[in-house]
Amino acid sequence: MTPTLVRQHLAHAAETPRVDPGARARDWSEIQERMLVPLYEAVYERLDVGHGTRLLGLGCGSGLALLMAASRGAAVTGVDASRPERLALARERLLPEARGTGPRGATRLVDGTPQDAADAETPAYTLVTAFEPIGCLAGDSEGLGELLQAATPLAERGAPVVLAGWGPPERCTTSSVLRVATKLADPLRSAGSWRPALRDDLEEVAQRAGLKPDGSGRVACPFGYADLDSAVRGLLSTGLFDAAISATDQAQVDKEVAEALHPYQRRDRTVWMPNVFRYLIARVP
Repeated sequence: MTPTLVRQHLAHAAETPRVDPGARARDWSEIQERMLVPLYEAVYERLDVGHGTRLLGLGCGSGLALLMAASRGAAVTGVDASRPERLALARERLLPEARGTGPRGATRLVDGTPQDAADAETPAYTLVTAFEPIGCLAGDSEGLGELLQAATPLAERGAPVVLAGWGPPERCTTSSVLRVATKLADPLRSAGSWRPALRDDLEEVAQRAGLKPDGSGRVACPFGYADLDSAVRGLLSTGLFDAAISATDQAQVDKEVAEALHPYQRRDRTVWMPNVFRYLIARVP
C-alpha cells in the first residue's frame, strides 16, 4: 500500500531526510506496497476493469496497482513526478510485461505530471486513480486537487475517478505507530502532524477538484510482516517518518518504531495490524 502510503509532506524548512531513496523504494515495492492489494482489487472489481479500460494512475509509484490492472487487460498509464526511484522499479515491473498483458504499447510510465502524459494520439482515459491514501497527516491532501484538475481533462465525460484514504483511527491499528512520527518530528509538526482521518476527507478533495461523488466503499487492508525488522523497514518506506529522521536520527526512529510495534508482534514473531481503508468514486463532469 501506494506512493506512500501517503504523500510526503515535509516542512519547507526541513533539511533533506538522511535516508537512502533507492533502498526505501525497494522496501516499499518488496514489503509495503502489497498491503494495499485488497483496495486495488475491490476497486477494479467494482468498476469492472478489464479489456477496454484505459487507466491513468496518478502517483503510480512502483506500479503494483498498474500491473494488476494490466493483468486484467487494461491499457495503463502511470505518472509520478516526485519519486524517480519508485518509478524506476515500476519500469522493471511493467515494461517487460507490456507485450503480454495487453495491446502493444498499452503501458506507459511518465516521470512528470498528467499533462506530460497527454498527446494527440492517446484516447481519452476511462478511469483515473489516485490510490495513495490521504487522511493521516495534516495537509496530506494538499496538491491532490490540482493534480486531479490537471488529469480530468484527459478523461472521458462521466469517467470514474478513484480516491483513497485511511479509515477511522479506531479501525486502523497502524495509527498508534504513526503517532511516533509526529512525536519525534515535533519541530516540524506544522507540516507533518498525525491527525485522525475525517469522514468527508475524500469528498472534500473531489468537490474542490470539480468532481461529483458517486459512491464509496471500505476495504480491510491488514498490514502483515514476517518479523519486526520487516515491519520497521516497510513502515519507514512510506515516507511518513522522514521528517522524524531529519529531526532526530535513523537509529532513534528505528528504535521507537520497533517499540511501538511490539504490541502487534505475535508469538511466531510476525507482526499483524488490522486496518480499514476507504475509497471514493467520483465522476468527471
